[in-house]
Amino acid sequence: MSLIINEECIACDACLDECPNEAIEEGDPVYLIDPDRCTECVGHYDEPACVAVCPVDCIVPDPDNVESAEELTLKFEQLQKEQ
Repeated sequence: MSLIINEECIACDACLDECPNEAIEEGDPVYLIDPDRCTECVGHYDEPACVAVCPVDCIVPDPDNVESAEELTLKFEQLQKEQ
């Protein structure tokens, strides 16, 4: 499942550089996560890096983009091919 940043975001920039897939971008007023690039850090870390650094806990699972661990791994592999 991809993650989403909800309206509690304070636009602190903490998550921006943490994403290894460059899935997070600045939005107005809150940051946005590209569901096509978010793998919840599968292939990189044991847990989502953005969630670990978020001071207000505004990064949550996106109910509109539910994916299995296998799908996240496949997405990670595809993103690696792009680099």
